[in-house]
Amino acid sequence: MHQPIGVPSVETRGSWIVATVVLVILALSFGAPWITIIALKMIAAELGGLRSVPAFATALAWIGFGTGGIAMGYVAERVGVRATVITGAVMICIGLALSTGGATWQLYIGQGLFVGFLGVGGMNAPFYVYVSRWFDRRRGSALALISSGSYVAGAIWPPIFERAVAYAGWQQTMLYYGLIEVAVVVPLAAMFLRPPPELPPIGTLGGVSAPYTVLGWPPNLVFAVMTGAGIFCCVPMAMPQAHLPAFCSDLGILASHGAAMLSVLLGTAFVSRQFWGWISDRMGGLNTVLAGSTCQIAAMSAFTFTQDEIGLFTVSAAFGLGFAGIIPAYILAIRELFPASQAYWRIPTFLFCSGSGMAIGGWLAGALYDHYGTYSPAFAAAIVANAINLAMIGTLVFRQKSGVGWIGAQVG
Repeated sequence: MHQPIGVPSVETRGSWIVATVVLVILALSFGAPWITIIALKMIAAELGGLRSVPAFATALAWIGFGTGGIAMGYVAERVGVRATVITGAVMICIGLALSTGGATWQLYIGQGLFVGFLGVGGMNAPFYVYVSRWFDRRRGSALALISSGSYVAGAIWPPIFERAVAYAGWQQTMLYYGLIEVAVVVPLAAMFLRPPPELPPIGTLGGVSAPYTVLGWPPNLVFAVMTGAGIFCCVPMAMPQAHLPAFCSDLGILASHGAAMLSVLLGTAFVSRQFWGWISDRMGGLNTVLAGSTCQIAAMSAFTFTQDEIGLFTVSAAFGLGFAGIIPAYILAIRELFPASQAYWRIPTFLFCSGSGMAIGGWLAGALYDHYGTYSPAFAAAIVANAINLAMIGTLVFRQKSGVGWIGAQVG
């Protein structure tokens, strides 16, 4: 993205400090749902033996991230992101404590309502809007940085949780992690999350009202295609992340190695996401989504043919390298195509749809495994969903490249 001549930039050293603090908060907050994933087989054994039970709890958390983002994004627009983040940290602590109660309904409510809707939901989507207002020249890179919080969590916490669960049990791990969440996030939010600077009053479209068309279509039709594509890209995105440790265990691979494999996947995703952010600042949001989705379907296909440990480590790394830039590129595309004044509801709505795709993917893999006793049907379903995503995004990219109703991205 290019800064218009004569327009002062809002970016400062303080912008990157805020973005880094947001990254730390998200890396800690997104760690909470990983306890359920790492302890999936143990929780399933204690709650009736079906893997779809803890998988559904994880799905509810993802749905909560999205629905909570819409509601809490509205709240954050009025009371400030600091209040929603502090409240969210306390809710995550309560949700983890409730999840340890031993009943299925407690796990579902603890993960879906408290950890998801009120917890991470009060942070994730509001943070995208909040941080985008601190940047106007390197917004893609900043969004890539903060969106890496979930991958930093996935790279750091699974091996730690694997050892903690083996030593103290999944209930104690949840209880202590909830206390750490409050002890770290509340003071960080109180100290650093001040109101963002005022952007120059030019908007995404140079200060004019919203266009009649975007890419030659009604704006909400384009947005609907983007949200639908977000669902279909996140179904395959979720499956390896939610089921890789269990998949490895089924193949006779040590649980610790499965957790390490997940860390490799998400660690490479964190590193490559910074590269994708640099790319998106130069080639635009939609083109970056298309490139990332193409890489994702290739890696997802490789999972269906790989059974040995070394091969799975390699495919996991490739999967992380491929899919990492997709979600922040969607957010950048929304800021490029639609007025800045609509960001507070379009971004949370999109994240709700993408989170729903993650929920569907994680639950579907568990349900298909329970039915067939293997993950092969789940991987096949993921490839089909990814192909639908490519068709939808490819259509938008084609219209953009052909110049149909295209509106150049400007700062906003």
